[in-house]
Amino acid sequence: MPENTIFRDERETFCPGPMAKMPDSVSEAKPSRGFVHVYTGNGKGKTTAALGLCLRAVGAGFHVYIAQFMKSGTYSEVTALKRLGGQVTLEQYGTGRFVRGNPSDEDRRIARQGLDAAHRAVTSGHFQMVILDESMVALHQGLLSVAQIEALIDACPAAVELVLTGRHAAPEIIAKADVVTDMREVKHYYQKGLTARTGIEK
Repeated sequence: MPENTIFRDERETFCPGPMAKMPDSVSEAKPSRGFVHVYTGNGKGKTTAALGLCLRAVGAGFHVYIAQFMKSGTYSEVTALKRLGGQVTLEQYGTGRFVRGNPSDEDRRIARQGLDAAHRAVTSGHFQMVILDESMVALHQGLLSVAQIEALIDACPAAVELVLTGRHAAPEIIAKADVVTDMREVKHYYQKGLTARTGIEK
């Protein structure tokens, strides 16, 4: 098991195999690729929204793969997801340091590992949802390229929902996405000096 694997669906093999049937859509039209969701903006709630979608998917019997970019360590959501049973695989692709403006070769290498893992996940035939948490920030900081994310989107089968989160979503990615939510900050208590709280922001 890779060192960055926080926990893994014990039945997951990353090999093509039977995929759980997705719920019937309102439309009979079959898309050529999976639907792409983007949660972006400077407001609170992007990762939270993706995790809520994950929870709903698990409730429907889906298998979910989550790659967290630019993150390492045990956040509260990591602990919570472990309690959902064997339907979620979560891996982290970060060095543990904050990246701003001038990423190192190591930062890029680890981010590329995450992107490669996500590509295997979307094409494995095992997962019905793949979440790339903070991938838009990784793109904005130069760890990933627009072309790489576009290639992942194009490779996503129709039976897989792809979820991308993070500030500064590129216009090209927004244009290719099917659902885009821009979290706008109206008010936040950090402006009064309150730091991130366990169970709420971390």
